[in-house]
Amino acid sequence: MSKIRQILRMYTQGRSKLSIATHTGVSRNTVKVYLRAFSSSGCSFEQIDALNDKELDDFFGKSREHAPNDRLIALQRCFPSIDRELKRTGVSRMMLWEAYMKEFPDGFQYTQFCFYYNQWKNRVNPVMHLDHKAGDKLFIDFAGQKLTIVDKDTGEVIEVEVFVAILAASQLTYVEAVMSQQKEDLISACENTLHYLGGVPAAIVPDNLKAAVTKSNRYEPTLNDTFADFADHYGTTILPARAYCPRDKALVEGAVKIAYSRIYAPLNKQVFQSLAELNSAILEALESHNTQLLKGRNYSRRLQFEEIEREALNPLPVLRYAFKKQHYATVMKNGHVSLSVDKHYYSVPFRFIGKKVKIMYSSSNVEVFYHYERIAMHKRMKSPYNYTTDREHMATTHRFVTEWTPERFLEWATSIHDDVRLYILKILERKQHPEQAYKSCVGILGFAKKAGNERLTNACRRALGFGIYSYKTIQMILEKNMDQYPESLFADELPMPIHDNIRGEDYYQ
Repeated sequence: MSKIRQILRMYTQGRSKLSIATHTGVSRNTVKVYLRAFSSSGCSFEQIDALNDKELDDFFGKSREHAPNDRLIALQRCFPSIDRELKRTGVSRMMLWEAYMKEFPDGFQYTQFCFYYNQWKNRVNPVMHLDHKAGDKLFIDFAGQKLTIVDKDTGEVIEVEVFVAILAASQLTYVEAVMSQQKEDLISACENTLHYLGGVPAAIVPDNLKAAVTKSNRYEPTLNDTFADFADHYGTTILPARAYCPRDKALVEGAVKIAYSRIYAPLNKQVFQSLAELNSAILEALESHNTQLLKGRNYSRRLQFEEIEREALNPLPVLRYAFKKQHYATVMKNGHVSLSVDKHYYSVPFRFIGKKVKIMYSSSNVEVFYHYERIAMHKRMKSPYNYTTDREHMATTHRFVTEWTPERFLEWATSIHDDVRLYILKILERKQHPEQAYKSCVGILGFAKKAGNERLTNACRRALGFGIYSYKTIQMILEKNMDQYPESLFADELPMPIHDNIRGEDYYQ
């Protein structure tokens, strides 16, 4: 039987309001509301009793809703401004309630103030519940409050940032103290998180800090190149949360609050002299947190992770990520780019001369990119003002010049004839520095293409007989066809030097 029908029947039987409330289990004020509505309706009990339960409920339903009084209407008008003020740093509900009481001395007390505000907030800004897939997302953030370490030498108290990460499905949490929120520390903490989990989730959801997102945008945020490169190395995706939307990463926001009580609180009374010492203590408290049973459930975060999420994670790569910094430079005319931090020069393919390229460098390697294409890769060398050159990067003529060595010329001459090799050797020996004879050697050996190997051999043999060693000597012999006739016919054409200290090229000049 409907409670309303029962209340009205007992009322028509002459029962008191207190008796009706006691018998039906309805509050005395609610009984008064129904009876007041019955009296004002002008209907008899028989007419009301003829209605079915739904019609009866519809008839008296509005009576159960109390019309808001003037105090509540005034409070509700304040809620939009209260909501805006609460977004300011340092503003609390207690402060706003005190301001409200100054303006409305007969207003609601603090408990009712918060109750009505929460009702209004839930109505105008509802929350959607999300079910997360196993292995899908890892939420990361930095805690607002910092921890401290003490320098053992100077006694200086140093504040350190606290990185927090949580898996969406199992809520397994990772916490680590780092020196800053810069990308080096962010990437290092993310990498340690993945190795702590033993796998890689499908996506990492960061806040819009500069180390992760270069330019925030509601639809297409611009990721930091280094952080994106880290994600590519581990085969995951970066999905930044929307700016000023903490609900996009509500899990990690909650994890930060839990960290304050379960990790910060046990460590507050301890003194740590290094980051490693602090992280060791954090890890111990973290394990206690992850193995603690969830409220109202018979399993912990760790048990839930092992059961549903570990197998869903992608495997870790074999090698850890090598953190890379970037630098922009223009390719010089000699086909090299300068890494200014080391003052060292690295070659790139000659066709990129004059182009602006991006250099990505780690502790061991240097990579050069042009329009997202890697065009060169070298081992990092920290010797200043030196060059690291790949022969394949050089133009053909440049590559030939870099191969000029005495051994290379002698090998080339030997491929023609031993007499040619002997002549080249004499030219190299008569110079104080071998480099001074390189152009003469190139010119002499180049005659093999113009006159042929046999004529060049004869010319070198005849020049050896005269004891004169120069490019011009071979040129004269070949131009006058002196290599084709007996030596005696032209003895007066090419006299020997008068003194041994006069060299052949000097004599003919």
